[in-house]
Amino acid sequence: MISAPSERSHTVRLFEFGENVHRGNLVGVQARMTPADYVSGDRFKDKLRAYLLAARSCGWLGPRTTVVFPEHIGTWLILSGEDDRIAREATLSGALRRFAFRHLPALVRGALVATEADRVAATLFRIKAPRMARLYQEAFSGLAADFEVTVVGGTTVLPDPAITPEGVVAGTGPLRNVAVVFRPDGQPYSPPILKVFPTGAEQAFLRAPERREWPVLETPAGRLGVLICADAWYPEPYAALKAQGVEWIVVPSHATGIDTWRKPWPGYDGAPMPTDVLPGDVNRLTEAEAWQRYALAGRIAASGAKAGINVFLSGVLWDLGAQGDSLVVRTGEPPHLVEGGQAAMIKLWL
Repeated sequence: MISAPSERSHTVRLFEFGENVHRGNLVGVQARMTPADYVSGDRFKDKLRAYLLAARSCGWLGPRTTVVFPEHIGTWLILSGEDDRIAREATLSGALRRFAFRHLPALVRGALVATEADRVAATLFRIKAPRMARLYQEAFSGLAADFEVTVVGGTTVLPDPAITPEGVVAGTGPLRNVAVVFRPDGQPYSPPILKVFPTGAEQAFLRAPERREWPVLETPAGRLGVLICADAWYPEPYAALKAQGVEWIVVPSHATGIDTWRKPWPGYDGAPMPTDVLPGDVNRLTEAEAWQRYALAGRIAASGAKAGINVFLSGVLWDLGAQGDSLVVRTGEPPHLVEGGQAAMIKLWL
């Protein structure tokens, strides 16, 4: 492990695994974010760019590099263009009250016709969706092109997102948790990656796609599969990826709370528990142990993939917290853990 300064004078811890045999590498970005990082598109791009500058300064980036950002890193782009006092609120509930009041007429109109359980959240995301899609496209497409690497852009929340000649755009249908992968020239792969197994909290305002699909993308380093957080906990995605000849799997993830990782695992949330899970493990394993047994680290062998990275969002997002130990996995080997709660980058040679 080594450390490198970012361009904003923050320390990013760098962790390296494996040896360079010239097949390329995966670079996971355990980004440490705050609400202030989202108040403008430029602030957001600068924060993410600092991580890639740190990686490039250590010689980590090349034409066969895939950089992976965590789940929900783009979701808080909903703050962009808002009063910066929202970012300075002490609690999420306080931030949402200020946010809702600022958009009150549009919020009332939208909430009257919204069908989601959380009509307020769903309406606010729809109000900001065109801007969020544009800033997401600009940030991650720009990083891919500027550094000439493949970029898995973490996730954001958009209504029926699509890939057009202009890039990522928001539609008008149900809200989805979506990640887009960008080629080294900045062009997005199609289709976008949709989360198939949203959690119970997410289901209050977004929906799973009607079709269960996990595409495999042909990248300069080989055939890549992307599983968004909870999708990595079910057998079905691994079987689908195996049928498509996947070589590498990346899992952008997010775990809300403080010290969640050390608490008892409460079990599956949002969909029935798979039959291969031991019911006695619920409330016996810690959250960290359950991730290692039932997510990427415990299931990758079923896909036929050689290796993968599971990377988590970090930071202080009002009173929510964002924490989770990122994992580096090679089939047949114990996983390597990188402690959450810190700004870190993880390199795995393929």
